Amino acid sequence: MQGHHFTTYEDFWQWSVQHKEDFWQETVANLGIQLQQPFSSILDISNGIEQPQWLQGAQLNIVDSCFQNDAEATAVIFQKEGGTLEKISQKGLENLVNKIANSLRNLNIQVGDTIAIDMPMTLEAVAIYLAAIKAGNPVATIADSFTPNEISVRLKITQPKIIFTQDVLLRAGKTLPLYQKVVEAAAPKAVVIKASNTEIQLRPEDIYWDDFLSDKTDFNSVIQSPDDTITILFSSGTTGEPKAIPWTHTTPIKGASDGYYHHNIQPGDVVCWPTNLGWMMGPWLIFAALINKASIALYYGAPMGTGFGEFVQNAKVTMLGVVPSIVKNWMKTRCNENMDWNTIKCFSSTGEVSNPKEMEYLMQLANVKPVIEYCGGTEIGGGYVTSTMVQPNIASTFSTQALGGEFVLLDEKHQPATKGELFLIPPIMGLSNSLLNRNHHKVYFEGTPTFRGQPLRRHGDQLERLENGYYKAQGRIDDAMNLGGIKVSSVQIEAIVNSLPFIKETAAIAVSPSGGGPSLLVIYYVEKTADFSDEERYAMAKDSIKKQLNPLFKVADLVKIKELPRTASGKVMRRKLREIYEKP
Repeated sequence: MQGHHFTTYEDFWQWSVQHKEDFWQETVANLGIQLQQPFSSILDISNGIEQPQWLQGAQLNIVDSCFQNDAEATAVIFQKEGGTLEKISQKGLENLVNKIANSLRNLNIQVGDTIAIDMPMTLEAVAIYLAAIKAGNPVATIADSFTPNEISVRLKITQPKIIFTQDVLLRAGKTLPLYQKVVEAAAPKAVVIKASNTEIQLRPEDIYWDDFLSDKTDFNSVIQSPDDTITILFSSGTTGEPKAIPWTHTTPIKGASDGYYHHNIQPGDVVCWPTNLGWMMGPWLIFAALINKASIALYYGAPMGTGFGEFVQNAKVTMLGVVPSIVKNWMKTRCNENMDWNTIKCFSSTGEVSNPKEMEYLMQLANVKPVIEYCGGTEIGGGYVTSTMVQPNIASTFSTQALGGEFVLLDEKHQPATKGELFLIPPIMGLSNSLLNRNHHKVYFEGTPTFRGQPLRRHGDQLERLENGYYKAQGRIDDAMNLGGIKVSSVQIEAIVNSLPFIKETAAIAVSPSGGGPSLLVIYYVEKTADFSDEERYAMAKDSIKKQLNPLFKVADLVKIKELPRTASGKVMRRKLREIYEKP
């Protein structure tokens, strides 16, 4: 702002969207993005705003921008549950990345072949992810909480040549199967990292990590076009099968810029965010930290207790990201009230609507540090609405639209409103241009209104603009929902519970608690038979979702209804059910 002589943040944001090319050109320079061949233009929209070309004519590998720090600077700080703090330098991480890239070639994985990762966020997971991209291999990322069925769906869509996983997950004192789930999902050849001392029988084609890893520490990055795919992430749409969203070499620039401007991530900072490569915040964390010359802090256990709090204290974390559900648990158990979190400069919260009381509690844990509310999407590569360190911080509100991006709120008649559906105004660096298993135009642009004479891009969130210009999240407008920071469609949940013997049909909705905060899963059902008690019905619904979809999804309420409300064309009116449930 000082460089451009802006006296207010609002003026700076306006400049960032009115002079998009200048903003993104300067951002690429500010982040030190390494280009093997410079771009001829930062943005080309000759193919229309649905297919913008960023960094036109450039050649790069985004991983090169992750290794610009001093060789001895700490790249990753990590700790196993019950273990001690360990560190790896930038040079150490780069050597490990190069060993993995060489190992992929030794297994005859060629440029363009997809690999999959289904494991927790560990040092090895970070290195495998970076190595694959460096070697020109797109990475299909799968969350370690998924059931074999959900893993199988993602493998069928992406067709990877190889999958990286762990024998088991060690979490909160429990040993949970992981390799076994991957096998049940009929995965391709697996490279298995041992997390326990127990011997497990591998399939004949599978190998252990130690037998996979090469000793060779030199590897030249595969230089690609900005639009080449580096990652395939999944996000639930409103239909059953998840959307497979390709990230390109330009997507991490969006995430890193949000880290740089909005989260104030600077060289020497320590960034911690309990997440997984299967969610966009996993890759986001890697790029936002390393491109900005900060360290990534990884705790291998559950982030719910004092073990995690001590890790944050001892790793001297400066930026701590959370999902609101975690904070709710900390507030309930008071497990982190005696920690020294004074190194924290700011928190960030994403994934769910947060509750002001819980966010104010979180601020107190580090002697009143601000919470950067952050909301975006996998198909954005970062956030569209967020906060900054240069504006007053108000719990559970967003102070601004993200720099370099713009949106508009429209009511049901597609008129500008203070509360309504959010539509993005493209082009914005980071926005997806394609989907592997859907028609991109149909999902994001078909039937959207125009604004200033150009088509808008659908996103599905609902926001309210407050009198002071800040924003509050109002959940989803469509049939998708965020549960525990994970996006899932109503259809996916209904497909599972509809098979229960007492159910004729169902409608799954997400409702907001009266005081605000993370969405609650409520299932309305029409009865087929009166054979079971209410307790039995609830237990069956809970169990089926846990086993077939995700153990992290909790059923808050199971409500019997005579018939589901429908439109004239027979579509279930889930919005009507939300209104009924939320009425005082």
